[in-house]
Amino acid sequence: MKKIKWGVIGTAGIARSCTIPGMQQADNCELYAIAGRNIDKAEQFKEAFGFEKAYGSYKELLDDPEVEAVYIALPNTLHYEWAVKAMQSGKHVLCEKPLAPSEQQVKELFDTAKENHVYLMEAFAYLHSPYITAIRKEIEEGTIGEVRYIDSAFITSDYKKENIRMRRETLGGCTYDLGVYSTSLTLVMMNEEPENIKASAVFSEEQVDKLTSVVMEFAGGKKAAFTCGMTLATEQDRRLDRLEIDGTKGSITGTRFAFNGDGELSYTIRTADGREEVKTMEVPQNYRLEAEQFGRCIAEGEMPAVTEEFSLKNARLVDRILEKIGY
Repeated sequence: MKKIKWGVIGTAGIARSCTIPGMQQADNCELYAIAGRNIDKAEQFKEAFGFEKAYGSYKELLDDPEVEAVYIALPNTLHYEWAVKAMQSGKHVLCEKPLAPSEQQVKELFDTAKENHVYLMEAFAYLHSPYITAIRKEIEEGTIGEVRYIDSAFITSDYKKENIRMRRETLGGCTYDLGVYSTSLTLVMMNEEPENIKASAVFSEEQVDKLTSVVMEFAGGKKAAFTCGMTLATEQDRRLDRLEIDGTKGSITGTRFAFNGDGELSYTIRTADGREEVKTMEVPQNYRLEAEQFGRCIAEGEMPAVTEEFSLKNARLVDRILEKIGY
């Protein structure tokens, strides 16, 4: 099996705690190079995770001809710039969500990928989970009939105002950080875009949304709602994840559910005739699945699981929500 030589741009928490450990587990991944804003941080990551090379600037990593694929784990405002530079350097790019601040810029990124004959994929690791695949299959097979309502939530602890998630200049706020999970989940399960949206938000002094609620209306009277927020006890690494899907013949509840969750997860099916069934599965580390799938795209020509069409739909929906809340 061919191993893809990866370069990681950025030393953010998600890279350290989620994506790089997933890459370490991936069968087709070689941790080749790490780049930080300064060489000291990059050297720390090299030592901790076993990278072959460490660079004190992102450009140095992109100039390395051995790097085949780049994972971008930078603040939201830097995704577009460094994704473009990486693709123009001939690198395949896996970029953290959101790819860019707007649908237009997301389109420009995919145009750049085509121009440079490289793959680009938005990093929604949870969409690679067999848990999500299983629920989608239940819906497609008509287990609960036609989906009429979806309710989800992703709420985490509050952060100190110095955190980049809490700063407007780095495109902080709960919609960009957490709401994109619920928008993408809703699009996956409904398989269509909403006709109408209503949304409201509570903003911080720094003018980022700390708690946002959204109601979406789809064709035929179908509806979905979600809440995202950074409002639980400050700096305590707590979170609330919720998923409910109701159909004409029953419902699916995420009884043991978490976005990007692994290990033993479960969902409960309740049908209109009174039957109840709990389905449990062992879910691998989502970031490993993501890295392996993107590696197969590069080595074998597989289609990215998170497609250009999907990323554009999600960006379009996020644009509409941000406009509604006045971000």
